[in-house]
Amino acid sequence: MSRIPTPATIDDTPNASRPLLNNVQKMLGSVPNLFRIVATSPAALEGYLSLNGALSKGKLNAATRERIALAVGELNQCGYCLAAHTYLGTNVAKLTGAEIEANRRGASTDAKAEVAVRFAVDIVQKRGHVGAQAVEEVRQAGYSDAEIVEIVTHVALNTLTNYVNSVLDTTIDFPEVNKLAA
Repeated sequence: MSRIPTPATIDDTPNASRPLLNNVQKMLGSVPNLFRIVATSPAALEGYLSLNGALSKGKLNAATRERIALAVGELNQCGYCLAAHTYLGTNVAKLTGAEIEANRRGASTDAKAEVAVRFAVDIVQKRGHVGAQAVEEVRQAGYSDAEIVEIVTHVALNTLTNYVNSVLDTTIDFPEVNKLAA
């Protein structure tokens, strides 16, 4: 059970959150617990949805975004995000099981994507204090400066949801995933 109440329905959220959640409902066909618990603060929900929506229109493709989410979720040990992004990675980005496992381990079966995932891992592990060489490696792999900024921003967005879900112990409403074997 979550550490703060998760509103059961859209109507149980603050008035200012309702139109935002109605849009989530239209887009996804449901309103996952993450959105409903964040809706407790309309400002937080608006900020999260705005950043998430803006990044979905960015240069990085859905598969790379999911790869980053999986790597960051694993590093931050967020069971909710791992379940959600395993589901999205499989059903939306069409990642294979082997790719999802590689992503959770901070790698990829795709050479270019591996550089982005390793960079995301480096950002998390070093709390953003990566060296110039790390940025240059991403650029040399074929990522534009805009994509480099988006990788950093996706790390931040996923860290945000990892922390919200971990702090609040959001009830997982996606198929749960197993811990990785050593």
